[in-house]
Parts: sequence; C-alpha cells; structure tokens
Amino acid sequence: MRYTSDLTDAQWEIIKDYFPIGNKSKYEKRELVNAVLYLVKTGCQWRNLPKDFPNWKAVSMFYYRAQKKGIWAGILKMLVKKTRKSNGRNENPTYALIDSQSVKTVYNSEKRGYDGGKKRKEEKDIS
Repeated sequence: MRYTSDLTDAQWEIIKDYFPIGNKSKYEKRELVNAVLYLVKTGCQWRNLPKDFPNWKAVSMFYYRAQKKGIWAGILKMLVKKTRKSNGRNENPTYALIDSQSVKTVYNSEKRGYDGGKKRKEEKDIS
C-alpha cells in the first residue's frame, strides 16, 4: 500500500468481480481503482495524478467507462447493503430524508439579491 486511499487485499476481494477481466488495458484493474480512489480522496486534477499511478488518461477513461456501465453505482449499492446488514439492519433502507431548507435558501436568495434583503446604509432611515 502506497497511499492511505489504496485498497487493502480484503477490500479488493470484495469488489474485484465488478471489473471484468479481458480488456486491452495494459494496467491492472486494482491499480486503476486505486488511482480513482486517490483522486476522490485528495481532490487533485486528473493531470496531477502522481506518476506512480497509471497514466492519467488511462485512469480517466477507466473511470468514465465504469461510470457509464454503472459499475460504481453497483459497488456503492452492494457496500451499503453489506454495511447495513453487518450493523443488524435491513439491507434496503425504507425511507429517505430530503433537506428542503437548501431549496428555500436558493429561492429566497434570488428575490433578495446579494445583500440578503437588508437595507444599505444610504437607504436606512436616520431619525
């Protein structure tokens, strides 16, 4: 393991079947996944990926192809079920919460402008 974002052997065993073998990539799937996890964890740009990872273009193509095929969504869904089950809960959530405050905030900010509806100094009544 080179980086804290790298998968352990046990973690890789859980998700490796989501990545089909037999494509023409010269890089191992685990290295590509580790590169994607590094990008997600650090927030760096594709081109700033450290040189000990596969080429940034290969990592980018790998990520977007997996995204298009639904691989990342499938992994996340499986991990949620596994985590919920290990915590003694039902695998499938029965409800979800929506934060409606963020919607109200966006709507109100459009009406009020940059100052949040406050009067500017020159508009205040001086009595």
